Amino acid sequence: MKIRAAGEADLTGIAAIYGHEARTGFATFDTEPRPINQWREHLDSTENGDHLLVATDDETILGYAHSSAYRPKPCYAATRETSIYLTAQAQGQGLGRRMYDDLLGWLVADGIRTVVAAVALPNPASLALHRACGFEEVGAMREVGRKFDRWIDVLWLQCGLSRRHERASGDDVSGAVSTR
Repeated sequence: MKIRAAGEADLTGIAAIYGHEARTGFATFDTEPRPINQWREHLDSTENGDHLLVATDDETILGYAHSSAYRPKPCYAATRETSIYLTAQAQGQGLGRRMYDDLLGWLVADGIRTVVAAVALPNPASLALHRACGFEEVGAMREVGRKFDRWIDVLWLQCGLSRRHERASGDDVSGAVSTR
């Protein structure tokens, strides 16, 4: 399996994976697939910390990972929200971990300090993945979504990249607060 930056030719496969989850699953609160032009906008983004990666095997897209703005306000510029979606056949094989490791590495290189993720509950596999990648639970919102006649809770997780960033840049990681 290969993980790489997505290209225009990958958008149909990405849209198909997401569309399946929108129509049948709880990982997204969308109920209809997103149009290709929304995926193209993400692919074309030049914002620092915006990435769209795909995992492929024999030209088949097995999953994708993306990072985007957490909130559209200037003080959140060093924070990104992330998501990973895998096809059913790719789940449980360590691919999500490999994709997150790559994505977080790209975000460290971009100088992103904090990454957040929202997980619709229950989803023990996603929670295990996020915890294994260094995310910590920071809060739950109860019954904030309703899909398929069911109320859904969302757990927010956060991963601080500052230590990884400081190690990569050679900065002191002794615990001193950076004022950069």
